[in-house]
Parts: sequence; C-alpha cells; structure tokens
Amino acid sequence: MTTPGARRRTPAPPREDVLAAAMEMIAERGLEKLTMAALGREVGMSSGHLLYYFHSKDELLLRTLEWSEGRLGAERGRLLTRASASVRERVEAYVDLYVPEGHRDPHWTLWLEVWNRSQNADDDARDRQAAIEGAWHRDLVALVAEGMSRGEFRAVDPDRFAARLRALLDGFSIHVAIGLRGTDRAQVLGHVREFLHDSLLADS
Repeated sequence: MTTPGARRRTPAPPREDVLAAAMEMIAERGLEKLTMAALGREVGMSSGHLLYYFHSKDELLLRTLEWSEGRLGAERGRLLTRASASVRERVEAYVDLYVPEGHRDPHWTLWLEVWNRSQNADDDARDRQAAIEGAWHRDLVALVAEGMSRGEFRAVDPDRFAARLRALLDGFSIHVAIGLRGTDRAQVLGHVREFLHDSLLADS
C-alpha cells in the first residue's frame, strides 16, 4: 500500500522499446542528437537509469545495432529462402538490402559510428560485431554455393568471392551513407549488377 504523498515509481520500458526509440531518434534527428539525456526524455527514464542498464553510450549503440541487425536478419532470411526466386534474384535482393537507402541512412549511420568506436572496444564488443558480420557473410556464401550447384553461377570459391563482394559493397555503401557526391544508390546497384554479371554469372 502506498503511503499518502509517496512517489510512485514508473516502471522502466522494455529494453527493446528503448532500442527502438534510439533507432528512431537516429533516423529523425541524426546520431549527434542521440544523447543519454535526450533518449531518457524520449522513453521517460533518467540518463542515470539508462546508464544502469547499458553502462555506457558505446554499449547502447552496439545493442541498438544488434537489435536493428536482428530485424534485418529476419528480413534477409525471408528474401533469401523464396523458393519461387532464382539464386541470381536472391543475390540481387541481398545486395538491395545491404546497400543504404541513401545519405544518412540510420542503420549505416549507426554502423559507421560503432565501427569508429571499435578502435578502443573490448574483446566482447569485437566478438559481437564479428557475429553480425559473420551472419551476412554466411548467407552470401550459401547463396553463391547454391547458385553454383544449380548451374546459375560459374565455379568460384564461395567464401573468397563472398569476402570480395562484401568488401565492394562496404566501400560503395559508405559512399552512399555519407552522401559522397557523384555516388548514389542507383549507380551503386548498377555497378554491383555489372560486377556480378562479369564475375559470377555462368556463360550463356
């Protein structure tokens, strides 16, 4: 029973709600506006309460990235297991999901910040980042191997090819995300389609 005048405690929102709010703030206001105090006001928590749960802004950003990647991973899984699509179509869907939507794409904005901060990250944080990268890599390796087995793709080393394609995608994606002049999403997708045609598609 609450005594008269006692202050009721407002329960903290579920952690996923906090991560979703952080991602929404990045999308709407930019990463520079995402402070513990601003996020706390958004979700009705004090910055101290947020630090209790996340310990540091670096941890908040990494957890937000993991949450966002979890959603992307589910979407990627749906796209890549479509029985009605050819392997080539599914590789193109993978590329389309990978490349940023445009300048200041919130997911890529967050990724770039986490990468930048990882210079001083501990082993646990590095392992978690590697797990995210590994999921994208394994899916692409599996697609390339399937395309070879179906005769859609030339014989290549799937692991080496996936590593090179993802390096190409990363480079182009950074250009799109930072808004480098002369590089937009449509141009990037065109370059990648040309690369896939020249290096992977089976000779007709």
